[in-house]
Amino acid sequence: MSVKHALSRGLELGRSFLQMGLLKSGGRVAAKLRADRFRGTAGPSVRCAQPQAFLPHRYRYYRTSLRGLAAQLQAAGFRRFGGGSARNRAVFLAFGLGVGLIEQQLEEDRKSAATCQEIQAVFRKKRFEPPLKPLNLSGYKLDDYLIGNQIGKGSNAAVYEAAARFAPLNPTNPTKTPLVELKEEEEKHGHRSITCCSLRNFPLAIKMMWNFGAGSSSEAILKSMSQELVPAVPMAVKQEIEHLSLEGQFGVVPRRVTAHPNVIRVYRAFTADVPLLPGAQEEYPAVLPTRLNPHGLGNNRTLFLVMKNYPFTLRQYLEVCTPSRRHSSLMLLQLLEGVDHLCRQGVAHRDLKTDNVLLEFDSDGCPRLVISDFGCCLTQRDTSLELPFNSMWVNRGGNASLMAPEVATAVPGPDAVIDYSKADAWAVGAIAYEICGQPNPFYRAVGLESRKYHEYDLPPLPPTAPAEVELVTRLLLRRNPHKRPSARVAANMLHLSLWGRRALSVQGSEAMKRLVDWLLCQSAVVLLRSCRGPGGSTVEAELQRSFLSNLELEELRTAVGFLLYGQNNEDLCIMSA
Repeated sequence: MSVKHALSRGLELGRSFLQMGLLKSGGRVAAKLRADRFRGTAGPSVRCAQPQAFLPHRYRYYRTSLRGLAAQLQAAGFRRFGGGSARNRAVFLAFGLGVGLIEQQLEEDRKSAATCQEIQAVFRKKRFEPPLKPLNLSGYKLDDYLIGNQIGKGSNAAVYEAAARFAPLNPTNPTKTPLVELKEEEEKHGHRSITCCSLRNFPLAIKMMWNFGAGSSSEAILKSMSQELVPAVPMAVKQEIEHLSLEGQFGVVPRRVTAHPNVIRVYRAFTADVPLLPGAQEEYPAVLPTRLNPHGLGNNRTLFLVMKNYPFTLRQYLEVCTPSRRHSSLMLLQLLEGVDHLCRQGVAHRDLKTDNVLLEFDSDGCPRLVISDFGCCLTQRDTSLELPFNSMWVNRGGNASLMAPEVATAVPGPDAVIDYSKADAWAVGAIAYEICGQPNPFYRAVGLESRKYHEYDLPPLPPTAPAEVELVTRLLLRRNPHKRPSARVAANMLHLSLWGRRALSVQGSEAMKRLVDWLLCQSAVVLLRSCRGPGGSTVEAELQRSFLSNLELEELRTAVGFLLYGQNNEDLCIMSA
């Protein structure tokens, strides 16, 4: 080997080995340096550097002077491999130079991170908040609302279409109430199944919870069903009872998540006597109180939640429609954005399924998805999403078929803990099959069980599914949560595949610069579109704003790595964990 080749090889090995943290001697030296620094001292040949404003996660072993570490590594290499020959001396000299080049890379990373933080700050100022006035919200009593027919029923509640009683909703004929207008429509068309008419006359939905054992006082009801208030707006509960203790089933006051386009909002929450609503005796007689059904088991009062009325659930939509390639990517991306928003605020939904995702269409005809039904959610103040699992009686969540492997296989014990930080992302991966027109592999009809499936058992998505959706789905359904990307990383992958393909076409030293340039251009485009008015409320515009408001360099870099190298590079998830 010539000296020139030795220099080249040493330079390459030095940089790659140090970046991936694979050199054992380097790990030992770094461990010693971290210990010395923790004690407030440094070794004789190492000078502690000043704290850096930003240091990428993959350099976590090298938080001291890189030059000092290079000297230590070079000396360790000489001792381990022998340094007598000219070739070895050249290799390890270049090895040290390779370490030094990381300082230049660090400086570039600091600049890229600063750019991401600036973009993030701009878009976080533009908080999403759905409009309240068009919904014509009313008061905190059941009598304030007109209630129509039943539009949904689950295991713990029934949902009815509704409208504010004293607010005319049709500006073309303000003298008619929604109920009168709807009866005229029924007489004209002879049936009730006109979705647009129903939504126009009943823009709200009221969810009536079923109260079996929560008592009949407002305080007891709110405490027992407090998880339902996680997506509530600040003024959802009447001020007079806002002071009531709302400690939920996990012993903490549940969080109130901020507004997000892909998370439902509860606009009013109040308790009232259970009424005899349409279909009650036929659909759910057992949950009625004895004053309405002598054989009923329910209490007299319960909780009512007022929300926006959506035309479909995701399951209903997928039963009659197969989304296009682009729409399937956008729908999966919306679920990931919603899950990421919840995770960042310390909420795990724990019951994600197509029945709990609502759907409407934007002005371009693209489906907009909204995550709803938070009755099984886990909320924590420290956002760790770790639940002590000391008994089999601890509630692990809702739908057992879509329970992540780490949750389904958890064994109770004195120190056992279930980590839900990536459980909802796993459920999104399972729902991706349904979005792409395939049966969900974890439902009984297909037969896979989350507690014992193998990843090679997963069926392929149909050929019409985009390659990036196939990749993201496979990654999300990894059994090991440490090798599974977070919802944010998976969302970044779809963002880049939808809008940043040209930025990914350049590799090597110019790749990050090209990506940062694309981010700046994308930011300018999104800001200009938002100034135009209606175009800023489309699904794509909302997704782009959400992406830019959550920019983190390391999560973005991990997403790029997956797109470039596929699911074979398992170290990317571990490094971004």
